Amino acid sequence: MTLHSPAKINLWLRILGKRSDGFHEVQTRLCRLALGDTVEIEHRGAGTHVSLTCSDPTVPLDESNLALRALRAFESRTGKQSSWRIHLEKKIPAGAGLGGGSSNAATVLKGANQLAGSPLSQTQLIELGAQIGSDVPCFLLDSPAADGAGRGEQVTPADFPWQLPLVLIKPPFPIPTPWAYKRWAGSKEIPGILYAPQLCPWGAMVNDLERPVFEKFLLLPTLKTWLLEHGEVRAALMSGSGSTLFAITQTSVQAAEMAEKAREWCGETSWIQTTMTAG
Repeated sequence: MTLHSPAKINLWLRILGKRSDGFHEVQTRLCRLALGDTVEIEHRGAGTHVSLTCSDPTVPLDESNLALRALRAFESRTGKQSSWRIHLEKKIPAGAGLGGGSSNAATVLKGANQLAGSPLSQTQLIELGAQIGSDVPCFLLDSPAADGAGRGEQVTPADFPWQLPLVLIKPPFPIPTPWAYKRWAGSKEIPGILYAPQLCPWGAMVNDLERPVFEKFLLLPTLKTWLLEHGEVRAALMSGSGSTLFAITQTSVQAAEMAEKAREWCGETSWIQTTMTAG
């Protein structure tokens, strides 16, 4: 079975405070993108051997890989072990705030469930996904956008009639999500940088994690300011905990033009892609 494993952006991410379990209470809207990885999953019958391969040599293939953790969780939940082959064809960079690992995990859960005869319901898959990572459940919904609460794992489908053209810009460094959250409470805004909500037809775009991340990685607030100086950019924001920034434009042609300008401005070491929100 070959499945599309989409990336996501956070159209907004509000942090409401720290919880007693050490996580943070959030309100967020996650929106799937047309851009994504491809996941091949094959059920090889009896046995316990699992083969995991990936087109990106920097991606770990051990138990820290969320796709493998998803398969282990599925087998543990169903009480049945089998032999499997999983291949990840990566287009979503790691440490980017685009949900690549979480999307791969959700895609493996869906694929394994289908190949095993659908022993788990969607509700059970979402419960399982929440144990693997906060962003996993949103990829298990049959919806182009979802609102997340709790630590992000409590998801409800969101009505989203827009297909937004955008450009994604990831500098040549990742940002670990726990690091960003840990520094949120003590962080301060940089004077002259726009942190306020950007009012759009689909909601107020804001990301509370920009404050700690921008303090440390000064390229990012400079890049956001540069993007917002362009008239064709409707809004620009960091996705998740970064390091990707995205700019929403009026048209796909404008997104392509912004991507070219960004390649000149950022240099060759940044990953820059145009895409659209999923329809």
